[in-house]
Amino acid sequence: MTTSPTAFTAARTTARLDALIDGVREAVGRGLPPDLTAHLVGERLAPHLGADDLLTPEQCESDPERYRQHLLHAEHDGSFSLVALVWLPGQGTVVHDHVAWCTTGVHRGEEHERRYRLVPADGHGSTARLVATADAVARQGEVCGFAPPGDIHRVRNAGSATAMSLHVYGADISRLGTSVRRVYDLPADR
Repeated sequence: MTTSPTAFTAARTTARLDALIDGVREAVGRGLPPDLTAHLVGERLAPHLGADDLLTPEQCESDPERYRQHLLHAEHDGSFSLVALVWLPGQGTVVHDHVAWCTTGVHRGEEHERRYRLVPADGHGSTARLVATADAVARQGEVCGFAPPGDIHRVRNAGSATAMSLHVYGADISRLGTSVRRVYDLPADR
């Protein structure tokens, strides 16, 4: 089942989450290019993944209808946001891309991702389409990052247990309401 996320929830922090936010703040504050920032943020995120004291019970709650987003932190200057996503089995996203760089780490379970490349219409009667370029499975403790362009993908929980991931976006998600720049409803190869 692929559905849309629910509204963001209010955040309460733990000491470990506060330490993670401080580490992300330091990495983002270096002012490096997006791909390097995403990598540095991943280094700060990885040691916290899987820790029982990272999130509160409320920040681990799911939604039976769609994957759930918990806004954990939005930096006051808009430079980054930290979101926890909770996915029940079968829940996933639509094909989309993002407004800013992102670093993702799997906190519990595993996530399946399919990445795509956009092939534009050629002007001779063909329509735009997506071509799948890679399939990846991220397990607990694994981190990945990307920076637009070239970040078209779909993520889902194909497992039989709840999955949780933390996403650090280089944008103010509390103000924007979402990290999604565009949704793709195009034919896809493979």
